[in-house]
Amino acid sequence: MFIGHFGVGLGAKQFAPRVSLGTLLLSAQLVDLLWPVFLLVGLERVRIDPGNTAVTPLDFVLYPYTHSLLACLGWGLLAGLVYFAARRDRRGASVVGLAVVSHWVLDWISHRPDLPLLPGGPKVGLGLWNSVAATVLLEGAIFGLGLALYSRSTRARDRVGGWSLWALVVFLAAGYIGNLLGPPPPSEKALAWVGLAMWLLVPWGYWIDRHRAPATR
Repeated sequence: MFIGHFGVGLGAKQFAPRVSLGTLLLSAQLVDLLWPVFLLVGLERVRIDPGNTAVTPLDFVLYPYTHSLLACLGWGLLAGLVYFAARRDRRGASVVGLAVVSHWVLDWISHRPDLPLLPGGPKVGLGLWNSVAATVLLEGAIFGLGLALYSRSTRARDRVGGWSLWALVVFLAAGYIGNLLGPPPPSEKALAWVGLAMWLLVPWGYWIDRHRAPATR
């Protein structure tokens, strides 16, 4: 998934109002943000394979350190502990950890059976990516729900708090459409560098949240 993960980050604000949107987006996307780093250093591998599924031209050859279930649980526990150590917020730490683990759950729904349960262990996946229509419908629903929850739980302090959020929505939607309709990446290394650029969305989330406040009930 792509925008579905961002939907989780947005929606999580409803359940952890003290956690910044930047932290929640980082958590929901953590394993995908780490993945290009592991690709560039050679610990994980991907192959450009047009037609691998209807949605993505990627063959995920090896990614046990970021995308196995065991690894996601470990990253989730680590993220939750780091957040708790910094903020002493048990609820926020729990939501941060669960947001990390949610990434594997959504990928399990999307991927063909290439997601390892353990490094080197059995691989699973429900194969949603075999249908473009079903993928767009489910991802759009998750993203829309997350956006609705975030909009309901916060309000703009100023004009920046309004347009910065909708600029992010437009940017993510455009990127998603581009991924669906555009050509395959020219190389695995180019894919990894583009993946690293996704880190820029984390400070964008912090910027949005600084210009928004909890909604009055």
